Amino acid sequence: MEKEEILLQKRLIELSRTAYQRGIVMFSDFLNLNELNILHTTPKDMLFAQYETFGGYASSERQMAAFLPDALCYEYQYPFSAIRICPLGKKFAEELSHRDYLGAVLNLGIERCTIGDILVLGKEAVVFVEDQIADFLTDNLTRIRHTSVMAKREDISSFHYEPAYEVIKGTVASVRLDSLLAQAFGSSRSRLSGLIEGKKVFVNGKLILSNGYRVKEEDVISVRGLGKFKYMGILSETRKGRCYVEIRKYI
Repeated sequence: MEKEEILLQKRLIELSRTAYQRGIVMFSDFLNLNELNILHTTPKDMLFAQYETFGGYASSERQMAAFLPDALCYEYQYPFSAIRICPLGKKFAEELSHRDYLGAVLNLGIERCTIGDILVLGKEAVVFVEDQIADFLTDNLTRIRHTSVMAKREDISSFHYEPAYEVIKGTVASVRLDSLLAQAFGSSRSRLSGLIEGKKVFVNGKLILSNGYRVKEEDVISVRGLGKFKYMGILSETRKGRCYVEIRKYI
């Protein structure tokens, strides 16, 4: 691992140690796919406590880790909030992108590690942020590009989000990772295998470096720079032994 990755692993191990020694739940910042992979691949005997991860909704990409003591005797909540960002005048609001929202938040001096996923929902957006900066964000985020906006807290306990997806069905020789990537993104296996070798492909948050990795039903495959999809399973087999599969590609 590189120096920054080693430092992150040490921080995560220390959080697990504190949870174990003090008997309290300890939380990380929001972790991206690479950082989640470091957590998931850290040997279990190096961690002092079990952990769970969550980012605000079921298929979130950036997630916070909660390290749990052995004798957990109280209910806990992740220390982050959902902030809904709405234009003051929808009629004249611009079509803002994920990059626009992220840039506006970062321009307030907020660190990226305190921000989770940003969901663009038409002319509004929901951003997950650590509790410590939630009030600062709602008080200071008033404009994105040329659009005046209002930011307010959302009730995270009742928040529900199901990403839109495109159903893709087709035949593959096998349910190898490279075959499913080619099916999902409409390219050749040889062209997409470079993404796997380039450390850009994750399955359920874990970095995968093998083209021949066998994907299981309900696995979520994320490809940095391209998007992500869920493998739903084999629908049938052809006479030639090929697999007719279904993929749900998030859009």
